[in-house]
Amino acid sequence: MRVGIGYDIHQLVSGRKLVLGGVTIPFEKGLLGHSDADVLLHAVCDAILGAAALGDIGRHFPDSSDEFKDISSIVLLEKTYEMIKKKGLKVVNVDATIFAQVPKLYPFHTRMEENIAQIIECGINQINIKATTAEGLGPVGRKEGIAAVCVVLLSPREYVGNGENE
Repeated sequence: MRVGIGYDIHQLVSGRKLVLGGVTIPFEKGLLGHSDADVLLHAVCDAILGAAALGDIGRHFPDSSDEFKDISSIVLLEKTYEMIKKKGLKVVNVDATIFAQVPKLYPFHTRMEENIAQIIECGINQINIKATTAEGLGPVGRKEGIAAVCVVLLSPREYVGNGENE
């Protein structure tokens, strides 16, 4: 078993779509970044890469590369998952928290979980997405950005855990 943690934060700006967990959220601002700036999927990728000892998202998908300009973070997660499959690893579970003062994200967490579960080939019961505010503190609390943190557990592919009773 291997555990990894990921974190990401991006600035909220006008003129961009807000995408979290591969879901477009109706909101007047979006996240600024080289890709679609999906902080949730970036944190998930970093957690998976960390658990597999494969570095971080910036090493594999640098923001200096035109190849990744405006790319969907769904594609980045797919590529990340392929890397761990090649190492003989699979995801046991994902637990993530999005930090956002605005907008309210509860109506979207199930679709985010479904997107992640489908990409990393696991059950919806192995994915948990939460959202919280920053109680008005820091850049998230001032509505300047959105952040996410994620913890992932990986195991060898032959491990038979299914997320039930674990």
